[in-house]
Amino acid sequence: MTYLQLSAVFLVVAAGGGLLAALVARRGPHPGALGATALILLLLTAVFDTVMIATGLFHYSTAHLVGVHLGLAPVEDFTYPVAAVLLLPALWTALRARRSRQDTSDAGAEHAGRREGSA
Repeated sequence: MTYLQLSAVFLVVAAGGGLLAALVARRGPHPGALGATALILLLLTAVFDTVMIATGLFHYSTAHLVGVHLGLAPVEDFTYPVAAVLLLPALWTALRARRSRQDTSDAGAEHAGRREGSA
């Protein structure tokens, strides 16, 4: 299995999880924020991967790489920030929506308890 195949599996799982989380939340994160975040993460990945590879902190077996690089960073490394941009904001939105619904139902139950207790 090549690094690109492994990365593609990870990306598909993250995209599916992100879509599911966005459906649970019934709304998704703002597309402009996602685009800006993706751009920044991709730029940071290019810079810091290049620095880490240039200093010899790690290296990749060329047998498992596609061969396309941005700086010294192989293109496969860029799937992880994209997966993070797809999954994490949607997960955050879904958890916040769930918490909001839970807080609303708790407040409703508390209000109903007050009405019964005051009668």
